[in-house]
Amino acid sequence: MSFFKKAKPFIIAGPCSAETREQVMTTAQALSAISVNLFRAGVWKPRTRPGSFEGNGEQALQWLAEAKATYNIPISVEVAEPAHIDLALKYGADVFWIGARTTVNPFQVQHLADALKGVNIPVMVKNPVNADVDLWQGAIERFEVSGTREVAAIHRGFSGYTSAVGYRNQPNWPIPIELKRRRPELTLICDPSHITGNRNRIAEIAQKALDMHFDGLMIETHPDPDNAWTDAAQQVTPAALKLILQSLIVREEFTDDMSGLVQLEYLRQLMDSLDAEIIDLIGKRMELSEKMGIIKRECNLTAYQPGRWREIVDTRAERAALHQLPKDFIVEVYEKIHHESIRRQLAVLEQNNKVLKGDE
Repeated sequence: MSFFKKAKPFIIAGPCSAETREQVMTTAQALSAISVNLFRAGVWKPRTRPGSFEGNGEQALQWLAEAKATYNIPISVEVAEPAHIDLALKYGADVFWIGARTTVNPFQVQHLADALKGVNIPVMVKNPVNADVDLWQGAIERFEVSGTREVAAIHRGFSGYTSAVGYRNQPNWPIPIELKRRRPELTLICDPSHITGNRNRIAEIAQKALDMHFDGLMIETHPDPDNAWTDAAQQVTPAALKLILQSLIVREEFTDDMSGLVQLEYLRQLMDSLDAEIIDLIGKRMELSEKMGIIKRECNLTAYQPGRWREIVDTRAERAALHQLPKDFIVEVYEKIHHESIRRQLAVLEQNNKVLKGDE
């Protein structure tokens, strides 16, 4: 059986970093009594600036090995260099995870993948710090090509110049959803601790992830979160974790309820019909855009006209409000439509430029 398919949801928990032997053993003892499938702890901590606590290295691995032996719980650590892999294997690590700052570097990912050739150990790959699904998928594939039999993806949110309101890292849910669309067999785990940066919102984000068909959760857990050496605000106590897990509603992809299935199928058929109409209407709109491009060419006008775009944003947002559609949502939709419209008009103008230059 797949390591990550042993439970639904698959639960990973443990402190952000292994600080002391007492902290590691206390946490492991508490987690062994609840539904936790994998114990996690940072051994090497890549910090933004020097001078911060960067982990206890080999000493922390000794504590984790002791916790594993004492409480019969598998252990996982983050690795960023081939030397980390060799040392962690020496102390019996069961799973490795690749951090977001490492995933962003294909060269470093390849070094790690090469170091794991011939080693039968599951690997979890966190999303890169930037919202790039191709880079994330590429990192996963590097391990698969090197022979890693089991690779899971961890969604921990995406960094930006400024933090999104209410989040430490913007979740940008379409990115993990797209990865799951491309690789439906891939185990997808959510890390609500890093997404929120706030222990009070972990339950909310954890439930949202399960509602979107994620396979598991990674939640940072510490016996004394307020005094944690790293990321104190986003860690919960083992008791709080137990309450979070008890509150979660685990939903299924399929059902035997025939009545519900019939109703769903009816609504899906209506939705498919509406989608076809929407696509047809967008096609007609693009035909109008090309005709407008011809007129703009004849009148020597620019393809993009800021005043017209502002008018579109305002009027479409007003109409969206009548249907209780958020302004941000409808503006984002029209940004895509407007971009394609301008692209088509530019093609018309460019064709005219070639004629003027004698290229045709």
